[in-house]
Amino acid sequence: MDVLTASMDVLEHVIAWRRDLHQIPELALELPKTVAYVTQVLKKLDIEYDDTYVDGNGIVAHIAGTKPTDGPSKDFVLGMRADMDALPIEEETGLSFASRHPGKMHACGHDGHTAMLLGAAKILQASRQLFSGTVKLIFQPGEEYPGGAKPMIEEGAMKKPDVTQMIGFHAGHLDNETKSGQIGYRVGPMMASMDRFLIEIEGKGYHGAYPENSQDPIAAAGQLITALQTIKSRNIKAVNPAVVSITRVQGGYNQNVIPDKVELEGTVRTFDDELRKDIHAKMEQIANGIGQAMNVKCKVTYDYKYPAVINDVQATESTVQSLEELFEPNTMVELNEPLMGGEDYAYYLQQVPGTFLFLVNPGHIEGEFHGHHHAKFNIDESQLYRGTAGFVKVALDYLND
Repeated sequence: MDVLTASMDVLEHVIAWRRDLHQIPELALELPKTVAYVTQVLKKLDIEYDDTYVDGNGIVAHIAGTKPTDGPSKDFVLGMRADMDALPIEEETGLSFASRHPGKMHACGHDGHTAMLLGAAKILQASRQLFSGTVKLIFQPGEEYPGGAKPMIEEGAMKKPDVTQMIGFHAGHLDNETKSGQIGYRVGPMMASMDRFLIEIEGKGYHGAYPENSQDPIAAAGQLITALQTIKSRNIKAVNPAVVSITRVQGGYNQNVIPDKVELEGTVRTFDDELRKDIHAKMEQIANGIGQAMNVKCKVTYDYKYPAVINDVQATESTVQSLEELFEPNTMVELNEPLMGGEDYAYYLQQVPGTFLFLVNPGHIEGEFHGHHHAKFNIDESQLYRGTAGFVKVALDYLND
């Protein structure tokens, strides 16, 4: 089978599916319209599926190959993942197929991810005689927040039959090293872990003219903001990537009242689980110390969210080899550095070997690409065939002896 030709042949369907999904964006773990749409397509393709995951907001479908074999590939199961959720953003693209849901928008390309995987499903369902083993299609909610991969796995999405390798794509333009039409890859660390922290500083409010009668949480917050930056600069080797960012500071009422409470919230990014724990412990130590020194109470809540995306060496190298055979030269680009952004696809890679790839297809609104999570985010639909073709080529190579 000519995989590129087959993928171009279904591109019209992929674009139509993407545009339909783009108009009905839904958030987090509540995707009833999206799930209904995707399952309707799977039904038309005569693909078996189970849509009971995450309270009916996740889908797992199977395509069993029919090629006779006594080799090991008969027991191989290739998992392919697409995320389906959107973001709480009011769309400003002006597209004819813009969001019909106020305050919600597909501003990160997940509509494209889902459409590409449906395109691959269409081709593979019609080509079952070309492979043995099984393709498992995983459509998950909540990648943006609060994370749909982990509950999908906990509910058995990787079981019966058991996934033996994973592949996933992210569309858009996440890395500046790449150009439109290319596919970025990396062996080992690809994207950082993503943790969230909240520090609640409780003091004693008083009139701003008499600070000596207060236990000032704002003064303590100022000390904390400065001290937390020393975690990276004075406690972690310079060659070890880590980010500690305070992204929300909230407290106070007006110009002459010292408040009772201030909150600091932020994110921690790294590639090492032990380092995540060390940062958490140091954060507790700093908060307790400043709390005692400033006569306030500092409560740290540290939420371990997504782990780092770590691409398996063998799975990545074999995937790259397959795609280099498929696409024109210079399509596959090895990234020099991992990204500090996070992705809950990481949970799948903790279960089985696999890889995560960046499809570069930025779309332009008003003559420019506005970036991910922006009200004018868009993708170049004409490049979606590359993701579909990548899924199909890897499946055919992996599921054959």
